[in-house]
Amino acid sequence: MTSRQHTRPKVALAAAALLAAALTGLTAPASTAAGTTAAATGAAAPAAPAAAVQHRVLFDNSKAETAGNADWIISSAIPDPLVQNANPTTEKSWTGALSAWGVALQRTGAYSLKTLPAGSTIGYGTGAALDLANFDTFVIDEPNTRFSTAEKTAIMTFVQNGGGLFLISDHNASDRNNDGWDSPRVINDLLTTNSVDPTDPFGFSVDVLNISTDNPRAVTDAADPVLHGAFGTVTGSILRSGTTFTLKPADNPSVKGLLYRTGYSGTTGAFFVTSTFGSGRVAIWGDSSPADDGTGQSGNTLYDGWNDPAGTNAALALNATAWLSRAS
Repeated sequence: MTSRQHTRPKVALAAAALLAAALTGLTAPASTAAGTTAAATGAAAPAAPAAAVQHRVLFDNSKAETAGNADWIISSAIPDPLVQNANPTTEKSWTGALSAWGVALQRTGAYSLKTLPAGSTIGYGTGAALDLANFDTFVIDEPNTRFSTAEKTAIMTFVQNGGGLFLISDHNASDRNNDGWDSPRVINDLLTTNSVDPTDPFGFSVDVLNISTDNPRAVTDAADPVLHGAFGTVTGSILRSGTTFTLKPADNPSVKGLLYRTGYSGTTGAFFVTSTFGSGRVAIWGDSSPADDGTGQSGNTLYDGWNDPAGTNAALALNATAWLSRAS
């Protein structure tokens, strides 16, 4: 995939932010001056033109993301969530514990979303409709099955050539499908045994820990687009049985810890990390709980971390998606 910087009209960006803010309860950015003025006067805000570019995001469901109590999908309509509801308004419009995330992106009008079905193979350059070459960002929330050799090559090549990769890990011994692999081991295996660059390419490793609870806080960095993006300002997150990351800037100087576990800083205890590789971008989160919106398929035990007041998890997920997709 060729790296390219997408651009959109400022009015469309403002409208996208307003829509997302309305859905997630976040404050719209100050740049949406026209909408703010209209609200103050009681006049209807002018209709924004259609977004010039749609940022294409693929959510993975090929690695047992719905095993056990997990339900890490944006919709049960796979691959296209619009089949379930073409005009979603809340997280309950789509069925899945990541539906709030998906609906927030969908309502901006700036994103096209798909899900890679269970039983699929992750590919790059195959010509298939759900090939990574057709997307800007690939989201893998708590993979519970090891990537094949070919899949690891596909993922790493996708990022190297300009793609955005959003990884979410969970705690040690979170093997939901009992195949001997949990997300910390799956992700570390991706980073150390791939054919593209197995020498710590992103500059971090997943700590094999089970941290029961914490409220990680954001670092001070006014210029960071993930901490200060169109979807709001990130102040912190929640950790409810998750893990952290060890940073290795000597291996990749672009690696950056954005949120840290209480009492940690520098290269240890990072809870949310960004990095780059080749022309692409990477983000990783240490727990699946913050992205869980508490709704999903029946039979799963879910928790509304998305709206937990101890963190600004919606802003973090959405700003990071925008940054990975080059929408910010």
